[in-house]
Amino acid sequence: MKVVQIMLIFKSFFAMLAGDESLQSVGEMSYALLETPAFDLAAQHLNRDPACVELICDRYIPPAHDLDQLLTYPENSLGYIYATAMKKSGFDPNLHAGMTAKSDAHYVELRLSQTHDIWHIITGFDTSAIGEIGLQAFHLPQFPYPLATMLIANSLMASTLFDPKQLPSLLNAIAQGWQMGETSQALFAQKWEEAWDKPVTQWQTELNIQPAQNFYTHSLTS
Repeated sequence: MKVVQIMLIFKSFFAMLAGDESLQSVGEMSYALLETPAFDLAAQHLNRDPACVELICDRYIPPAHDLDQLLTYPENSLGYIYATAMKKSGFDPNLHAGMTAKSDAHYVELRLSQTHDIWHIITGFDTSAIGEIGLQAFHLPQFPYPLATMLIANSLMASTLFDPKQLPSLLNAIAQGWQMGETSQALFAQKWEEAWDKPVTQWQTELNIQPAQNFYTHSLTS
């Protein structure tokens, strides 16, 4: 690893530890981790699954999303729920449109970033700080995603130092996320955008997911 990479990883890590919740710090860490052996290992792990191999080899990137079109689908469909979430958050659903990946690792990161909000919907983890960490823990039994390990480590340190009452909730989310990830089918392998009309509950059944439902709200006083 280059010294610049290491410095960027630690810079973003300590910025988040100090309370920086911006996507910029996460993006910097993600970018710096791309060239590490850990990310190569994650890509190699995904390449053991034929369905994941197909996506990686084809560099599968779907067409741009039309949120208004997705809102015409049934209210229980993935497309409708995704479009509603994107409208509410104000995020650009086509941020990655037209991007290309020069390596398997770059493609894996691109596709994960593109589908992150879909994973939230399918797993049931909300976008609270603890919900985000639960989702990161879900990644790890599926493949050893280095950004997930760094974010989990950061959250445990931050909670221990600054908000220890949150530790039981955080640990519960990590444990549940890991358990869900172990029993679920490979989420990375899914071409979500080719079945926007499929109900979320059907996706969850087919992928063997029992969605998270506020199990991470417990505290020391419960």
